Amino acid sequence: MHPVRFRRLVLRAVNSLPAEILHLLDNVEIVVEPFPTPEQVRRAGLRPPATLLGLYEGVPRTARGAFYNMAPPDKITIFQKPIEAISHSEEEMYRHIQETLLHEIAHHFGFDEEHIQALERELGWR
Repeated sequence: MHPVRFRRLVLRAVNSLPAEILHLLDNVEIVVEPFPTPEQVRRAGLRPPATLLGLYEGVPRTARGAFYNMAPPDKITIFQKPIEAISHSEEEMYRHIQETLLHEIAHHFGFDEEHIQALERELGWR
């Protein structure tokens, strides 16, 4: 898929978020990259051929103190090629983008991987 079209799917997923969540995403940049870097995969504790669909990098809201101001933006990266590889249609790709975006936003709000996986199971995503 052309990168511009994929970015539009990501923007559609961002715009589908409830206003209450969007309002709390202060100082967060959402970007698209083709693939995670080897360093990002390593830091996530994965070994090839495992890869990432998305990644949150930053200071979770629950860890921010009084001196957090003037910090660079947190970053949520959505990785296009891994999502394309597991998708059989554009609608399935959009669903994977939504799920990945929500997973990374949960990290921004301070959820650890165990709690996110429990939530995803509850939602029927796993």
